[in-house]
Amino acid sequence: MSMTEEKGQWYVVHTYSGYENQVKTNLEKRIDNMNMSDKIFKILVPEEEEIEYKDGKKRVVKRKVFPGYVMVNMIMSDDSWYVVRNTPGVTGFVGPGSKPIPLDEHEVETIFMRISGEGAPRVRVKFKPGQSVRVKSGPFQGMMGMVQDVMADRGKLRILISIFGRETPVELDFNQVEEV
Repeated sequence: MSMTEEKGQWYVVHTYSGYENQVKTNLEKRIDNMNMSDKIFKILVPEEEEIEYKDGKKRVVKRKVFPGYVMVNMIMSDDSWYVVRNTPGVTGFVGPGSKPIPLDEHEVETIFMRISGEGAPRVRVKFKPGQSVRVKSGPFQGMMGMVQDVMADRGKLRILISIFGRETPVELDFNQVEEV
């Protein structure tokens, strides 16, 4: 059975920020202890892979797609609502007042496509056009420049550097420059 073909509906639960995995663990224990596995089926902390450039190194990291939120696949009843709502770290369901609203099928499919890892990981870019940077390696090391274009898919920047009094565009890797 795929993620979108579950028995119940998907609901979003708000948690204390940074406690998403702890809420998932606590909720799984409560489901077992209170025999609710017939009404609460899956708990998910949506994460996706990103490529990050840090200290001149490229690495793949997992990032939470929705920090402070956990997805729960369940059949909504007074009992199941009580079990989820009273789990330590849960601040409430997403929805107006105290009435949880399930995600529609299109929203669920979009989220699962994003976290499935299909295709290359997203590149996390901290550079923006117009930003001043310093070249830290290569033939232009030590020179200052301004970001003209960010090519996230290639991991490169086009930077304008003043050479012989003229602004010259130069393509450099993300790890060859640093923010000023």
